[in-house]
Amino acid sequence: MNRKSNRLSREKSPYLLQHAHNPVDWYPWGEEAFERARRENKPVLLSIGYSTCHWCHVMERESFENERIAEIMNREFVCIKLDREERPDIDRIYMTAVQALTGQGGWPLNVFLTPELKPFFGGTYFPPDTRWGRPGFSEVLEQVATAWKAQGDRIRESGEQLRLALEQFTATMGDGAPAEAVSFDKALDEFAGAFDAAWGGFGAAPKFPMPVNHNLLLRLRARTGDPRALDMSAATLRAMAAGGIYDHIGGGFHRYSTDEQWHVPHFEKMLYDNAQLAVNYLEAHLATGDADFARVARETIEYVLRDLGHPEGGFYSAEDADSAQPAGDHGHKSEGAFYLWSKDEIETLLGDDAELFCLRYGVRPGGNVMFDPQNEFSSRNVLYRDLDLSEAAHERKTSMEAAASAVDRGRKKLFEARAKRPRPDLDDKILASWNGLMITTLAKATQTLREPRYLAAAQSAAKFLRAKLYDAKMRRLARRWRDGEAGGPAVADDYAFVIQGLVDLYEADFDPAWLEWALDLAETLQRLYYDPIGGGYYMTASDHDRRLLVRMKESQDNVEPAASSVASLALLRLSVLCGRADLREAAEQTLELFADQMKDSPRSLPQMLVALDFSRAKTREIVVAGDPGAPDTEALLERVRAKLLPHAVVLLADGGERQKKLARWLPFLKDIRRKDGKATAYVCVDYGCQSPVTDPTALDELLIGLEKPKG
Repeated sequence: MNRKSNRLSREKSPYLLQHAHNPVDWYPWGEEAFERARRENKPVLLSIGYSTCHWCHVMERESFENERIAEIMNREFVCIKLDREERPDIDRIYMTAVQALTGQGGWPLNVFLTPELKPFFGGTYFPPDTRWGRPGFSEVLEQVATAWKAQGDRIRESGEQLRLALEQFTATMGDGAPAEAVSFDKALDEFAGAFDAAWGGFGAAPKFPMPVNHNLLLRLRARTGDPRALDMSAATLRAMAAGGIYDHIGGGFHRYSTDEQWHVPHFEKMLYDNAQLAVNYLEAHLATGDADFARVARETIEYVLRDLGHPEGGFYSAEDADSAQPAGDHGHKSEGAFYLWSKDEIETLLGDDAELFCLRYGVRPGGNVMFDPQNEFSSRNVLYRDLDLSEAAHERKTSMEAAASAVDRGRKKLFEARAKRPRPDLDDKILASWNGLMITTLAKATQTLREPRYLAAAQSAAKFLRAKLYDAKMRRLARRWRDGEAGGPAVADDYAFVIQGLVDLYEADFDPAWLEWALDLAETLQRLYYDPIGGGYYMTASDHDRRLLVRMKESQDNVEPAASSVASLALLRLSVLCGRADLREAAEQTLELFADQMKDSPRSLPQMLVALDFSRAKTREIVVAGDPGAPDTEALLERVRAKLLPHAVVLLADGGERQKKLARWLPFLKDIRRKDGKATAYVCVDYGCQSPVTDPTALDELLIGLEKPKG
């Protein structure tokens, strides 16, 4: 059915454009909608989601395309659609409100507001009619409309009470307790208490990867010497890489697992998940020497470069969970259609290799998905590592070498066959924050995997952000770029994640220009987002949208870490690299703000604990004096990059203009010279340098002593 476009057709957001032909009279967030709600004294229905959200698609199909339900919405409410990825500030306010009202949250988020934008009722997914113990959306709409007409004044009062509670929550976030009261041992014990020893991960299903947990655990191993930290992280990363949450054909991770075994995922692929997880696998490789961790990191990065890369640099946001079936009605989309296989398909494609491949990846004739509430996976298989390669080889009575070759051939053939299927939709907006995460990934992968393409991609992404999403005159970032246009107010995440990425990029190519830009962004972050009284970073700038109910600070590290956590570590590192005591002071004040929470609930702030760990370690600087790219310089850098050194910063003194730039910030660099004309490494602890070395083996010995586990 062809319907005329609504107001959303003029927007840039892929999520809003998906709803541009709904019969709902949607408005984007803005004064036009607010003025109508006030004029007509109607409540606002604010519906929030994102373009690759499976249940958002379900609710659109069931309710927002339903003429009967749309008629109720249009008659009784002013309806606003919002992309949570473009406006995380608005999403955070109303998500917090709905969680306070109902005890749960998620997307789609549907929240009812007074004309003054104060929340009074809400929920997540509503089916069109009552089922599964959930009230039907049509009934909810009618009941809310009736209540508003009968009790509008009381509803306004309750909305104001909830607004005051949100304001109080931010105002009383912490009392500046001493950060020394935080116990890293307690943090480790809490992770151990929640650890799933059978399948990895922390807690019950659904299971989210939570990269911040691994960031902390790998550092707790260095700090405490307790082997549990590395054991839990490594076991979880291995389980995820073996499970169906990992794409064994094309690389990269899906959003999360619906079950405890990491077997059946929600199939969307997000840039921020894959960027952070690749770093986890790189660091696990450095910590353990396990080459399989490096393989997973490489395959994940290759997926992002291949399928999420913009031709001019920068990276798109996500790929959808849903796509059309490989054969049949291409108008109907279902979850995971691009990724699922029948046993018959695999046997036809792989021939003699099929049986071993099916043993390896758990393929069953009737499908291998046990839980299928929407009946979308019938007779289909999610590929996961069911048997070790040695076990599959034993079952088929063949050699390991032959088994490995058969599996590799099978993966390549399935990749080629899958490429002919209808692809999931691409969310092609480019977000500053998520691109900052990917710059970090590529910079770290350059060092660990020694792949020049990754450095070029990191540099290209940084240049893209500077050219497309940065106003050099105002020294401010935009949140989003799409279809030739930058827009949307940046939030603190954008600054914190990009600053972090630029610091990591400096340690990959040693161009001080990245540090100069990072300092510019840091000064904007401090000026517009920092709370000079209590510490920490507001999500929104001081001159942000005045219509928002409250100016919030993120208080938890979730699948994306909080801006205050990332900024604290990035500014601590930047303070060491650039000699900026003011940045260290801001980071320390932020750590003090969250000290009580880190002490009482360490699992809620693992990335903040990473920053605290860095701040409590002795300052470590590794300076290599030598020509960039020269063999003797690279030989020393390779020894540094082969180790996980979470408390160190690395600088290059090239004897030329770059060293002069750095010396403006760090005067001691003026005296750093090569020894006997050879590339030379200086290892400095608490601003005292040990005897310089030119031999890579001698540097190894210094580095081993530098990061021995404590305790």
